[in-house]
Amino acid sequence: MGDRAMAPSSRVEAKPRPRARAGVMKTLWRRVRKPLARSHHVKKALAFLMAAGIRFIERTNRRVEGSHDMEEVMEAHGPAIAGLWHGQHLLAPAVNPRTHPVVALFSRSADAELNALVAQRLGFDIVRGSGGREGKHKVRKGGAAALIQLKRKIEAGFSVAMIADIPHGTPRQAGLGIVTLARLSGRPIVPMAIATSRRKVLKNTWDKTTVNLPFGRLALILGEPIFVAADADDHEMEEKRRQVTDAIDEVTGKAYQLVDGRE
Repeated sequence: MGDRAMAPSSRVEAKPRPRARAGVMKTLWRRVRKPLARSHHVKKALAFLMAAGIRFIERTNRRVEGSHDMEEVMEAHGPAIAGLWHGQHLLAPAVNPRTHPVVALFSRSADAELNALVAQRLGFDIVRGSGGREGKHKVRKGGAAALIQLKRKIEAGFSVAMIADIPHGTPRQAGLGIVTLARLSGRPIVPMAIATSRRKVLKNTWDKTTVNLPFGRLALILGEPIFVAADADDHEMEEKRRQVTDAIDEVTGKAYQLVDGRE
């Protein structure tokens, strides 16, 4: 009787074994991740594969009616600052205008280095720096240095592709960095959004990252240019920040309506 009573308990205690195996695999991955991340050859190989994947996804998604032409918009408004949201930007390197040079900002972190290599393979020029870690009313020193580099690129004829919201801040709320760059450079912010009908949303990520998938429909939507006066005060900068937020939200909503067949 006593042995029978203990048997179910013994079976219950055996269940966590798969979790233990998962813990071993996680520990092993942590041990090899850093050496892999330090390998220049590994990073180059990964960048090549990721760039090829992005091109494949872009080319296998049919442009929907109403989608905009990046070349035409840059011809009319460039050099310009294309602003889009975190988590909605994965296909952006594949739609850069081929006849207008574009520079993108990536942080100096090791994690961002691979993304920068991918963007370079897709034709972007790169600036490394701290571009988004600012509050609504203040740009920190590292961010200011990056903005100066971007301003110089604009003066050399480059347009800028810039994520408007702040990394790990409030998603889909424009920071002051993109507005400050527009004020410094005198060039307009062009709200931008890319959407595909086939996609996977990573709901556990802070920005609800959307992974675009092949063999669907694609919409690229660009909004009206937003200019910021060179002498804009704090109040006007805040108004422009809100305007940029609303404008990118608007084009993002329109892009998804088009690919999902909603009016």
